[in-house]
Amino acid sequence: MHTTVNTKWRVLAVGVALLATGTLPAGAQSPEAEARRLAGSDSWRTDFGRTAVPLSEIVSGGPPKDGIPALDRPSFESAEEADGWLGDSDPVVIVEHGRTVKGYPLGILIWHEIVNDFVGDLPVTITFCPLCNTALAFDRRLDGRVLDFGTTGRLRHSDLVMYDRQTETWWQQAVGEAIVGELVGRRLTYVPANTLGWAEVKRLYPAVEMLSRDTGFPDYRSSGRYGQNPYAGYDSRSAPYPRFFAGAVDAGLPAMDRVAALDLGDGWAVSFRELERSGVVNADFEGRAFAVFWAPGAASALDERRIARGRDVGQSVVFDRRAGGRTLAFEPAEGGFRDRETGSTWNLAGLATAGPLADERLTPMAHGNHFWFAWIAFRPNTEVWRP
Repeated sequence: MHTTVNTKWRVLAVGVALLATGTLPAGAQSPEAEARRLAGSDSWRTDFGRTAVPLSEIVSGGPPKDGIPALDRPSFESAEEADGWLGDSDPVVIVEHGRTVKGYPLGILIWHEIVNDFVGDLPVTITFCPLCNTALAFDRRLDGRVLDFGTTGRLRHSDLVMYDRQTETWWQQAVGEAIVGELVGRRLTYVPANTLGWAEVKRLYPAVEMLSRDTGFPDYRSSGRYGQNPYAGYDSRSAPYPRFFAGAVDAGLPAMDRVAALDLGDGWAVSFRELERSGVVNADFEGRAFAVFWAPGAASALDERRIARGRDVGQSVVFDRRAGGRTLAFEPAEGGFRDRETGSTWNLAGLATAGPLADERLTPMAHGNHFWFAWIAFRPNTEVWRP
């Protein structure tokens, strides 16, 4: 049954009202008591006896199971149609596979958090956890079957805990790991996804298929929720909501700093502050040579009530920096980026637009633009890039 927008808005309002309390569940209880607490009044087939993390770390986010409804039958529209409601700086998650490019505006994802979809012939789930600023895509194939995901209504370290409908295993969205249930210990495969401003999307991908506001939840569209941010001012805080994040925040960076992070080895990250200063970071880590490109042009989805009016936090992309039979080093250039070896110019899609390597494409690498507190909670030994 679909939750109406009014019900969802009330659920969110209740959740936001609880944020200031700082209340956390009681300390460690018996496994049976913890399982009962987690299940609450929802019906679950989850095997709560199989866990990879302490159940006490998982808390209610406010909404019940599927109270924030995933999109299972998404519809799409052209760039021209999407241009009628998106502003130039509206952030959009872009996923490419083969010749297909699809875009998922955060102005819609912030209300549904999960989209089960296909990009070309690739089954994917597109996810967004607003409290961690984690927009990630995963291949939803596992052991020869295609999984469908929904929201549990629970959080761990402030991050979305989702579940697959086939086994009702619970999964940690930030790292794609199964943490409770039958599939504990398994991991989903990341699919490269970049969050870009709408103006950049239109320029780079004119034939993009854009997620439509015709989501199957007409009340959401008619009430004007799409394009709005129910967490206004969240990323202006100095720390996450204490109700949902009980741990100490690593002091290596400010808690709410954005980082471009790769889940390689123990983890690698660079702050958006450093990216804004340098424009490009060339790195070597875990046997991979990659470059992080940054440019202004994307609004924060978690600043102003109307997302398009949010402050410009920029956009990052990550590519393997091997091309043309060599490893390249990049630097900012007018209108894009330039490799030092050949002088070819490149754009945010990883395409060489001029020079000896014109029409070459860099291979994208999966990464996320997380809040620092969220990423370091899951990858505490992350290597942080410094100039």
